[in-house]
Amino acid sequence: MQSEKVQKYIDNFMSEVIRKNPHEPEFHQAVQEVVESVAPYILENPIYIKHKILERMTEPERVVSFRIPWLDDQGEIQINKGYRVQMNSSIGPYKGGLRFHPSVTQSVFKFLAFEQVLKNGLTSLPMGGAKGGSDFNPKGKTDFEVMKFCQSFVTELQRHVGSFTDVPAGDIGVGGREIGYMFGQYKRLTNRFVGVFTGKGAEFGGSLLRPEATGYGAVYFTQEMLNTQDDSIKGKTVAISGSGNVAQFATEKVIELGGKVVTLSDSSGYIYDSEGIDTAKLEHIKLIKNGYRGRISQYVDEYPNATYHPQEKPWGVKCDIALPCATQNELNGDSAKLLIDNGCKCVAEGANMPCTPEAVNLFHEHKVLFAPGKAANAGGVATSGLEMTQNSMRISWTREKVDDKLKTIMQNIHSSCVKHGREPDGSINYVKGANICGFIKVANAMITQGVV
Repeated sequence: MQSEKVQKYIDNFMSEVIRKNPHEPEFHQAVQEVVESVAPYILENPIYIKHKILERMTEPERVVSFRIPWLDDQGEIQINKGYRVQMNSSIGPYKGGLRFHPSVTQSVFKFLAFEQVLKNGLTSLPMGGAKGGSDFNPKGKTDFEVMKFCQSFVTELQRHVGSFTDVPAGDIGVGGREIGYMFGQYKRLTNRFVGVFTGKGAEFGGSLLRPEATGYGAVYFTQEMLNTQDDSIKGKTVAISGSGNVAQFATEKVIELGGKVVTLSDSSGYIYDSEGIDTAKLEHIKLIKNGYRGRISQYVDEYPNATYHPQEKPWGVKCDIALPCATQNELNGDSAKLLIDNGCKCVAEGANMPCTPEAVNLFHEHKVLFAPGKAANAGGVATSGLEMTQNSMRISWTREKVDDKLKTIMQNIHSSCVKHGREPDGSINYVKGANICGFIKVANAMITQGVV
């Protein structure tokens, strides 16, 4: 429980955030979680109050929204909306993904950009925080239509980004195909070959291991959490949601470390394979999702011993570890109770804010090891930062070197979370640790740079 003084500070601050940012529930939720963690630290260090650091951190430096007209294969004009929320550049150029999904809103991008600021601070790499994208849905579109959309999107976005200004990456709906089209259009418009996007193909400046990095990093962080209990992933049953890059490569790394993944999902439902998803089965999933751009339900056509559960999430399955890797608020209080009742001991967010506040509170209450996305899924942006370094140096590191650096970064993030998240009873509050550590890095830089 917070003290009366701390709770008053939180309530007053949040009432002002909500007043200034009405009808943005995702942004309110993200800010609330951070404020509840850092409020005691801020009150103990009033220099942050004097400089109004938290007030400045929750106000984007810049929000850009724009129209994206493009022609579909029938020659019809289509119009989508684009966004870029440039939240904070105190420790480096803006850095954060682009998301193409019909559900996006300015509130979603502000929440993602705010989280990105703290996440990037945790990596100790010189990157500020931003997020953006469009309500365009790549599903069901031809490659030519995706290309035409990406070219129109970048025609506007290019004036707001640059290798020393803002370096976007991929996110939901934006993979290697989309990054390639956007990079090509940027080069065409500016006549410059620079590292303005990360997640590029290895043939034109991309880093090895970038597609794998978020999933691998989440599993590395999970392993570090288990190490504090003298435990490991080996022999554990793991439930994973999602079936995109993050979920696929989290599965790959769990298999490598001796765990058994039994679920994957998409927006239509989830599959359960009691025998475990092995390497051959995972390759089939990659073919379904990346090659055919199909649905996870097609898995059971090839492996009939597995079951498909339409319009459900996988959190009722008995497991030791849960890795939510799909989207925000996919794991609520009821789902958390199911996981706890089924003996789940560790939850790490591979997606951004996939657990609701009620779920997080239940995990803490029942001493479930819980890692927030800004810590557990920081491997993706960390490797994007490594790609920026390679682009600047005009070199390409080996897969082994990138993986070693990724593992070290995730271990260092874990150590920082432990340092600032250790509770009096000896348990570790990773939410508190991640928020305070990220806040300190960004806040101190902002104070040094003056009122900007």
